[in-house]
Amino acid sequence: MPPRTPVKAIDADAVRELAKLLDETGLTEIEYATGAFRVRVARQQTVVHEAAAPAAPAVAPPVSTPVAAPALVEKAYDATHPGAVKSPMVGTAYLAPEPGAPAFVAVGDRVKEGQTLLLVEAMKTFNEIKSPRAGTLRKVMIENQQPVEYGDVLMIID
Repeated sequence: MPPRTPVKAIDADAVRELAKLLDETGLTEIEYATGAFRVRVARQQTVVHEAAAPAAPAVAPPVSTPVAAPALVEKAYDATHPGAVKSPMVGTAYLAPEPGAPAFVAVGDRVKEGQTLLLVEAMKTFNEIKSPRAGTLRKVMIENQQPVEYGDVLMIID
């Protein structure tokens, strides 16, 4: 039997902060390492299958609108658009410099290369997302304070 290595005390505050970050960003897993200290916090997602759902009382069926398919096609198109501004990190996107302030840019605005378009907060640090090119802002693909993933399309500039 191999010898047991001593286990260091768990930093409960660090685990709480990581769990809070999971909630704030909508992520399901996060890992943090510094030196010999490494912690991974994961949240289990619950998947509900149609067959497992309990029988519903007899009611009129809900009206469905065909929104999902066009939205997926539009999102895929936007991801390949040459003017797509993508998130360089996981975090929370902010369209204005502070609450109550006007947005950095609005649809229809002319933007210059290097102009700040929005902020992405990651690990309590606000990162300016700058325009990669000059042009006109055609679309804002996110809402203010929305969690974003690496590679998500944030805006479209023509």
